[in-house]
Amino acid sequence: MFDFVRNHSRLVLGIMVLLIFPSFIFFGIQGYTRFTEGGAVTVAKVDGQSISRAEWDAEHQRNVDRLRRQRPDVDAKLLETPEMKRETLDGLVRDRVLIATARQYHLVPDDARLQRLFVTDPQFAGLRNPDGSVNREILAAQGMSVEAFEQQLRQEFGMQQVLGAVAQSSFTPPAVAATSLDALLQRRAVQIQRFDANAFRAQVTPADSDLQAYYDAHAAEFRAPEQAQIEYVVLDLAALAKDASVPEEDLRRYYEENASRYTQAEERRASHILVKVDPSAPADEKKAAKARAEQLLADVRRSPNSFAEVARKNSQDPGSAARGGDLDFFGRGMMAKPFEDAVYAMKPGEISNVIETDFGYHIITLTGIRGGQKKSFESVRAEVEQEVRRTLAQKRYAEAAETFTNTVYEQSDSLKPVMDKLKLQKQTATVMRQPAPGAAGALASAKLLEAVFSDDSVRNKRNTDAVEIGQNQMASARIVSYSPARTLPLAEVRDRVREAVVAQKAATLAKAEGAKRVEALKKTPNEALPISLTVSRAQPQGLPRPIMEAVLRADPKKLPATVGVDLGTQGYAVVRVTQVMAREAEPATDAMLQQQLAQTWATAEALAYLDALKRRTKAEIKEAAVAAASKSTTP
Repeated sequence: MFDFVRNHSRLVLGIMVLLIFPSFIFFGIQGYTRFTEGGAVTVAKVDGQSISRAEWDAEHQRNVDRLRRQRPDVDAKLLETPEMKRETLDGLVRDRVLIATARQYHLVPDDARLQRLFVTDPQFAGLRNPDGSVNREILAAQGMSVEAFEQQLRQEFGMQQVLGAVAQSSFTPPAVAATSLDALLQRRAVQIQRFDANAFRAQVTPADSDLQAYYDAHAAEFRAPEQAQIEYVVLDLAALAKDASVPEEDLRRYYEENASRYTQAEERRASHILVKVDPSAPADEKKAAKARAEQLLADVRRSPNSFAEVARKNSQDPGSAARGGDLDFFGRGMMAKPFEDAVYAMKPGEISNVIETDFGYHIITLTGIRGGQKKSFESVRAEVEQEVRRTLAQKRYAEAAETFTNTVYEQSDSLKPVMDKLKLQKQTATVMRQPAPGAAGALASAKLLEAVFSDDSVRNKRNTDAVEIGQNQMASARIVSYSPARTLPLAEVRDRVREAVVAQKAATLAKAEGAKRVEALKKTPNEALPISLTVSRAQPQGLPRPIMEAVLRADPKKLPATVGVDLGTQGYAVVRVTQVMAREAEPATDAMLQQQLAQTWATAEALAYLDALKRRTKAEIKEAAVAAASKSTTP
């Protein structure tokens, strides 16, 4: 099992996130996808359905955009590697497998359950309006419609149910738990002597020939990347919305035409008494249940104030009986249809007739009503104006985007024509093939930079085609001056070369001295070393990984054990293991570690189940197509 976790380590974190957090609820899956050359190529198949290269590219761009929002300082090169793109494709395949499985086993929630999940789950609090409806503005800002959000939510809950059941039912065998804790908490007494490379630097005086030799052998380390001075323009929906002028009468008209959006949905609070009976029960059993309900109805109508007490003693709804039948506030679509119709036809304090649903027979009393009032124009004016501005800006953006695209292409020797037509500001920058750490906006777009450094752009200094750089954003750029990649001369990097040579030779001296010390200690095995520590896998006491690995490799049957450890440019260490001690029992720590182990075990079982589902749904990645796609996008 632990081999399985180790061999699938790249997936473990992703699966845990999937089990705990909806992976893309706040970001959506909708977006504008341009089918460039090769976009229709199939890169994977799941359950007979294809995943195209265009879908893969679009999903990867969404992942990159999300990561850059979360970590603006991340190196863009790391986000565009073949490994990262493969992670995206693996994630797409995984999601499609889970969606197909959820659909096969009817685990996708219906409308009523979806609404209950949305209004009760705290993670969606930021997306809910006070009346429990979806905040359209927040979704729109993410480029997502309510319908698309609902579909994504269904899929997300379905996927969670597929893997969640496996993870929650996982069991870690006690023998495995005990062995794992023993290995993690076993303590080892060690002695250490460090030979720091810095202590030997004064003994190093490199000759010019040493510098030249190092420079020649490591010329690739002293290359300056190609770069270009560019000018660029950006067309941005947000800027158009900010500048849009909206007359007051248009705001009021929009408010009236969309009155339902500004009316708080009515919610009702009710209590009920349930006499359960299965819909498929024999007629005489149903008759007896209904008679029982009729008797309880007569009791509460004789004494309405006793409703809660009667519910506590007689209701067969375990979720509400203890609360006197109270169901709290709920909106339309959250209860069985006959139940809902009865509640919304009642007045406060009224007691219903016996109502039949698939759960049995209900007696209902209405205890409260809230909502249903239309918000005043003044209270929602800012929201209305924002929406009208956004709608107007979207229309303008669609028109401007066509003008932008055509102009930068048709008049490709300058950006001035498109600047004049659309009143855009020219910006300038020095760029390389990959976005610089911390870059933002157009300069963070790998696609724009790829266009900038295309052969045609470099050779002819023409405008790039219009490139989509984000949600409702496009840009074009042109090179003003270009510097190809070059190897810097030794004279320019002499200090860097000298530092590298000194560090290298100092480390060599440290290793030689440390190796001598190891040999000497073989003759004096009882001689103590300067540093004494007790360490374990759980508490390495700050020791570097190479030293800890040497400590843990020592054979407990052959103590004391003395070894030398090469620390690279940091020098050398002599390590002696003198004693191996069993772990000390600490109930609180053991309980915490056992819980972590159980989570790891559950993840491993979920991964194994996912592999089985991939086989069942005949999930397949088209390696040749993936390799071709990776090759075509490599700068």
